[in-house]
Amino acid sequence: MATNMQASRSLLSLRPQLNQRLAITSSYGRWNVSFSSQSRPIRLTVTCAAKPQTVEKVSQIVKKQLALSDDSNVTGESKFAALGADSLDTVEIVMGLEEEFGISVEEDSAQSITTVQEAADLIEDILSKQSP
Repeated sequence: MATNMQASRSLLSLRPQLNQRLAITSSYGRWNVSFSSQSRPIRLTVTCAAKPQTVEKVSQIVKKQLALSDDSNVTGESKFAALGADSLDTVEIVMGLEEEFGISVEEDSAQSITTVQEAADLIEDILSKQSP
């Protein structure tokens, strides 16, 4: 993805000053950058969000799995728990996503999904790894 490459280049250009440490981690298209100095740490988060169509498709699947009305407001920021999902509902949502997108989600990854955006980001990450 061009966005990931651009984010990588941007992050690599952030060099710590003499008495600072730099830590960069990545998870589902998100980059967490931490700087720490003697006075106070600074934390930045750079998000390479999933395509809007993927987020919309995930939102529709979540609505269907939770039997929410079509006019329910489900966005990328929507948390499954806030929508009334319990752990079994979350498993069913992941199964619905796997079926719809033709993917397989590892159990560890499935357990870490709490929002529609995280699910969409994970799907795009899995699909990008499947593409030649």
